[in-house]
Amino acid sequence: MKIKKIPQRKCVGCNEMKDKKSLVRVVRSPEGEISIDSTGKKNGRGVYLCPNRECVEKAKKGKRLEKALEKTISDEIYGQLLEIENHDE
Repeated sequence: MKIKKIPQRKCVGCNEMKDKKSLVRVVRSPEGEISIDSTGKKNGRGVYLCPNRECVEKAKKGKRLEKALEKTISDEIYGQLLEIENHDE
């Protein structure tokens, strides 16, 4: 039998390649709206981030999400990312 490949994506916080399912996707829709994509299938430009405080803070401090999505990110989105991190523990 053929072994199925597990999709890998790079976290913008720590710059490590990880399994796509273990990361959180932040997406900029074609209309320019920024949201957290829990399904991983929303249309638009997506950026992946580890669901932990360190990666979220690194991404915020270095404005890595803003650079990747070419749009300013509200504190509300960062708050939602930190809430996801707290739910995983």
